[in-house]
Amino acid sequence: MIHKQSSQSIYEPGEQETQRIEKWIDEYGHDLKWLAYSYVKDYALAEDITQETFIKAYQKYDTFKKESSLKTWLYKITINLCKDHLKSSYVRRVVKKGADLFRSIPSPRETPEELVMQKDEDEALLSHVLHLEDIYREIIILYYFEEFDIKDLSHVLNISPNTVKTRLRRARQLLQERLTAEGSSSIE
Repeated sequence: MIHKQSSQSIYEPGEQETQRIEKWIDEYGHDLKWLAYSYVKDYALAEDITQETFIKAYQKYDTFKKESSLKTWLYKITINLCKDHLKSSYVRRVVKKGADLFRSIPSPRETPEELVMQKDEDEALLSHVLHLEDIYREIIILYYFEEFDIKDLSHVLNISPNTVKTRLRRARQLLQERLTAEGSSSIE
């Protein structure tokens, strides 16, 4: 529905579109925020990128070809927005000092007891994943945490399935080496 106010036209989404957006936010909001956080390592910025993802998806929904799932499409938008941010001149000029890189994003799906029990293990693993190079970090997050298959990863990252498999294997090796090294150094 288009309403004119003064000389500008403002588009107001209908009830069906509003429900669609709310469903996207409920289903994918937390996961997209976590994905954005894994790239930008700033909770507030991850929230902004997640919000921008939903705005872009809403604006471009008519161009969504449905060759992939909605989830894949939303993840691709999020990844592209994160990469655009990281390439921006603002990020290149500003050096973040004393940032808390390992703060976890609370999930409304987990109970406090579960959070306490998993906190140490999750923080150690997250720390190692976040320290991987971008190409390995995104593969690990999308494959293990978001459960994308090889085909979807290939589509989201615009690389061949064989490249996905190679990066995944190398990322596993790097994590295993780092976790093993940490385990042996903590014993000494």
